Amino acid sequence: MADPVLVERSGHVVTWTLNLPERRNPVSGAAVVDALVRLADAADADGSVRAVVLTGAGSAFSTGGDIAAMAAGNDGFGGPPHRQLDGYRRGIQRLTRALYGCEVPLIAAVNGPAVGAGCDLALLCDLRLAATDV
Repeated sequence: MADPVLVERSGHVVTWTLNLPERRNPVSGAAVVDALVRLADAADADGSVRAVVLTGAGSAFSTGGDIAAMAAGNDGFGGPPHRQLDGYRRGIQRLTRALYGCEVPLIAAVNGPAVGAGCDLALLCDLRLAATDV
């Protein structure tokens, strides 16, 4: 499996690219959540990072939750309500907390649709820039 989030650095700016373009960059999977939480922590720990740009590979910024995984009950979306609640807390809500608490300015470079939790992801950033050609 390819890296779910690609990282590039140019001087003091780090770019995070959601890298599941064939699925339009869902963010609810454990691999994506873990990667973004780890990257937010790393950006905060690195005093030389002055900004982070978040974007998506392919034609979408992010379609949010992985509907197929949700329907199959994967990634904490199945089982009784108390287990689902715990799945959200240990899953995608970790991502929300990490980005909300990130001290480094986050810039969403919205290159296509930002749907559901993908819209939330863009809104968690301090600044949003949208492509005009999509």
